[in-house]
Amino acid sequence: MSFTTAPGGLQFLDEVVGTGAVPTKGGSIKAHYAGTLDNGSEFDSSFKRGQPLAFQVGVGQVIKGWDVGILGGEGIPPMKVGGKRKLIIPASMGYGERGAGGVIPPNATLHFDVELVEA
Repeated sequence: MSFTTAPGGLQFLDEVVGTGAVPTKGGSIKAHYAGTLDNGSEFDSSFKRGQPLAFQVGVGQVIKGWDVGILGGEGIPPMKVGGKRKLIIPASMGYGERGAGGVIPPNATLHFDVELVEA
């Protein structure tokens, strides 16, 4: 299996296609995730905390790569609850030139394993 690249540069690979609800723009969802840099170093993981991230999808509460990668768009299908998707997010859809919190360097490509828990 290989990644599919959307026109905006976001890459995705469905490891498990969910069978549950599809998120809607502005809707509240919960997702588990692990984020790594190109070098494989993990910068964050909700799995390790045992608490999924809750947010409104599609309204800019998270990086654009997450909104598009979960909600769908640019030729990417929306995730469904129970789904597991790998995302490779270019810096332009991540934290860009500013990076984040001293953990994510400027212009970093981000790798996420995302599991949609609730939509």
